[in-house]
Amino acid sequence: MVDKVSNTLPLGEGGGRGSSITKIVLTGGPCAGKTTALVKVIEHFSSLGFKVFTLPEVPTMFTQAGMNYLTDNKSFFYEGEKATLEVQLALEDKFLRMAESCTEPCIIVCDRGTMDISAYMTSEMWSDITRAVGTSTAELRQRYDAVLHLVSAADGAEQYYTTSNNASRNEPADEAGLQIARMLDKKVIAAWTGHPHLRVINNHDDFDAKLNRVLKEISNVLGLPQPIEEERKYIVRLKGELPECTESDITQTYLVADPDSEVRLRRRIWNGKPVYVLNSKKRTAPHEQIETEQQINSNLYQTMLQQADPYRRTIHKVRRSFIWKGQYFELDQYLSPVAGRGEGDEPLLILETKGVSPAEEIKLPPCLEIIDDITGRKEYYNYNLAKTR
Repeated sequence: MVDKVSNTLPLGEGGGRGSSITKIVLTGGPCAGKTTALVKVIEHFSSLGFKVFTLPEVPTMFTQAGMNYLTDNKSFFYEGEKATLEVQLALEDKFLRMAESCTEPCIIVCDRGTMDISAYMTSEMWSDITRAVGTSTAELRQRYDAVLHLVSAADGAEQYYTTSNNASRNEPADEAGLQIARMLDKKVIAAWTGHPHLRVINNHDDFDAKLNRVLKEISNVLGLPQPIEEERKYIVRLKGELPECTESDITQTYLVADPDSEVRLRRRIWNGKPVYVLNSKKRTAPHEQIETEQQINSNLYQTMLQQADPYRRTIHKVRRSFIWKGQYFELDQYLSPVAGRGEGDEPLLILETKGVSPAEEIKLPPCLEIIDDITGRKEYYNYNLAKTR
């Protein structure tokens, strides 16, 4: 197992966690399959020799104890949400201390995390609560190695949507309830946007495919070798307005690396706030690789830029991420010249699926027209688009 980097995740008093503890948030909209996924995570990774801790969903505990998150009493709501955050933090810190005493590698899986709380209130109240607790949005996001968001069944898998398996759920199981669930789903994604390892897990006709994607993403975080899988990619034309999306500005620079490795620095700016990530891929077999990803600070980012590959340009693109009928997409518009295109050419637009299995039909919004299927075509890999010659 690859050593985990703990420079971004100092928890509690006395320093950060050890290299063998990985902390993950499993989140999502209503009726997303988190409960079943947690069982699969425990079974799968326990069988591989990991000690798996699963933290319960704090808002559900509070609801069962008498908290009413739909109250009109603003003071009661504020105190309840503040207490929810405080208990979430305390639970995570206590389980971290327990994990530090274990001899085997540990995974701490949080059934929702601190930033989920922010999706259910105004930004002003969230700022007040985090300030009162002595933390901030940036600090809270940095507590976790990865965030896996399971898309609600209300978006693209409506036939499976139900509220009967969770007494704490407030939205009705009708069309109005589906709309509420979709809205909450997008609010939770927005709350976590900016985390360097946020992964959105699509709905699938086969629910096992959704669960397997969860296991795959956690395996990636742990640095376990994974089969090389090609996400489907298309050159597209934008003919109208995209669905509600998250927009970020990305620059990525490739560094000098060994022949069987690819090392990339990325700066992603969202809502004016930059996040710096170091990503490396190392091929371990013809169809297998280990991929690691870590958040770094701006000083290290600037220092590592000096190792830039002189034969590759820095790629600059705008990314728009969105969900359409339960499927997650990333649309990249390349702003700087890339290999094979000059200054005067029309900007390159590449649409990439995320977690859509080869057997599934892609559900494209009507505003996008496919020009060319470039899935698996190496000349359109970012690494090759960056070539200077």
